[in-house]
Amino acid sequence: MMEFPTDIYTEPDPDPDTLANLGPLRPMAGVWRGENGVDAHPAVEGIGRDGYDERYELQPTDPQTNGPQLFYGLRYHVHIVKPGEIETFHDQVGYWLYEPATETVILSLAIPRAQVALAAGHAGPNDTEFELTATAGSRTYGICSTDFLENRFRTVEFRIRVAINGDGTWSYDEDTHMEVFGASAVFHHTDRNTLTKIAEPTPNPLVAALNR
Repeated sequence: MMEFPTDIYTEPDPDPDTLANLGPLRPMAGVWRGENGVDAHPAVEGIGRDGYDERYELQPTDPQTNGPQLFYGLRYHVHIVKPGEIETFHDQVGYWLYEPATETVILSLAIPRAQVALAAGHAGPNDTEFELTATAGSRTYGICSTDFLENRFRTVEFRIRVAINGDGTWSYDEDTHMEVFGASAVFHHTDRNTLTKIAEPTPNPLVAALNR
């Protein structure tokens, strides 16, 4: 069981340079494009499959504290369309966070279908592969949905595996375990893509101010 400090108010003095302290998340900072995404989702016929194009922007934020707890993070926005289309296929916002003291990676996500999740895993500062998990019913790293989704498309687990590739790209493989109304088995809603950098990150506000 994790031990927590008795002094819950004294804050550390963080390094203002977020990019230098992101650990395994550092290679993900910037603006990315992926044109070969593959999505498998529930459909009337059982399973639907779509390709997708993706823009994934991750920008550093100033260090954040919960009393003695210290995070360095990336604020992100994902926008996805089907190839050749304009209409949004998927949109997602949130934060990738790294806690150096515990080597914990955390992903918060929110989508405009009224669903949120908080997933976590562990990775050393130089790791190039890591996996995060959120589980329904957890009071810490869990999933929260509308009453309709909870009763008809219940997400019981979310997993994302990230790989930092040697060619400068990075890839993710997501597996959302769902209990779909009328189906006897858990459905695996999967998404995967490889992203190529199209722009460098913008320094976080503290660093930008110091460099003026």
